[in-house]
Amino acid sequence: MSSTASGKNDTWRNWGGTVTARPVREVMPASVEELSAAVARAAEDGLKVKAVGTGHSFTSIAATDGVLIRPQLLTGIRNIDRDAGTVTVEAGTPLKRLNMALAREGLSLSNMGDIMEQTVSGATSTGTHGTGRESASIAAQIKALELVTADGSVLTCSEKENPEVFAAARIGLGALGIVTAITFAVEPIFLLTAREEPMSFDRVTSTFDELWAENEHFEFYWFPHTGNTNTKRNNRSAGPERPVGQLKGWFEDEFLSNGVFQVANWVGRAAPATIPAIAQISSKALSARTYTDIPYKVFTSPRRVRFVEMEYAVPREAVVETLRELKAMVDRSRLRISFPVEVRTAPADDITLSTASGRDTAYIAVHMFQGTPYQAYFTAAERIFTAHEGRPHWGKVHSRDAEYFARAYPRFGEFTALRDRLDPERRFQNDYLRRVLGS
Repeated sequence: MSSTASGKNDTWRNWGGTVTARPVREVMPASVEELSAAVARAAEDGLKVKAVGTGHSFTSIAATDGVLIRPQLLTGIRNIDRDAGTVTVEAGTPLKRLNMALAREGLSLSNMGDIMEQTVSGATSTGTHGTGRESASIAAQIKALELVTADGSVLTCSEKENPEVFAAARIGLGALGIVTAITFAVEPIFLLTAREEPMSFDRVTSTFDELWAENEHFEFYWFPHTGNTNTKRNNRSAGPERPVGQLKGWFEDEFLSNGVFQVANWVGRAAPATIPAIAQISSKALSARTYTDIPYKVFTSPRRVRFVEMEYAVPREAVVETLRELKAMVDRSRLRISFPVEVRTAPADDITLSTASGRDTAYIAVHMFQGTPYQAYFTAAERIFTAHEGRPHWGKVHSRDAEYFARAYPRFGEFTALRDRLDPERRFQNDYLRRVLGS
């Protein structure tokens, strides 16, 4: 068997530094057959199995003390079908490589999240999304899936083939099997014009419905301890291409958004009392700018400052009220928050456990700089989010359990019944799935 199985008991850590795990062994299969064999062998040894991507989840969704599958060798594009408008890609392919490869072929996904470090299977399995009036999460752009199930067999699903698996497995949390390939809908590459500009919190919240309705992709960042936000509107454009200049791009995206921001967070961590003053400066640091480029260069940006994050999906009509409550809570608390709060939207989709399942959705994400105590802030924010029937992002910090999700998701029972069928022995179980899905 040519897959590299290491017997050494290394510690695995996630990107945010919130989770560690010590698997019994790690396997890096070079083919679907090798992956099937690794799952079968784990079953013989009575071990649980988990596939891990780049560790960008803040929850322990990928942690295991059994067999850890690393998909680095399961990468690349299998097939591009221009007539059908699809691309089939191996599960371990980083989104960055997919985006760049598609661009070379004159193609693009319709929408994407704001970073592209994750693997395609890790990003979709946890419900990664960007912002969009009509265009939804990355998983909602899936047309077919291939996965290795608990008995080692390979199952393909789409709207026509195994539709009940397709409904759930697009955001499968790693609970139904190990995804080995994904077929995405793609379209001819297009240009987006981004318009970034500062706006007051009061103006954004009072005109939110118009801002949402007038733009294909609207999002904003509110800086706690201030009445300031940065807004971003992305809309399709006939061109011409006008990318951000190299020096200006470096200054704003690297120096200000990563370099100076990193230092400001170090200062804030050492001396929390300085945070409100720093926030006033940070929130005014980025000036208005407009640029036009291909989608992945507009939607995504580098994130080098490490943080911990909680994000909740609330019904879109509840977002302004939820935000105002969040601001009031921060204003009257003794909390010192150095990271902006991010607000995005998604249309309703038909994926069983998607945070946007069955309802038009807005996302509110709260962040804390890595290494600062985040529990008090996240707990207070979570209390507000859950009061508005919030659904937490599967890959970000939250304290909810299966009992909560059974109420939050009308089709929750559909997912757990499918899991009982596909993984009766709980081969893909871990502590996190036991908590959020029940045992």
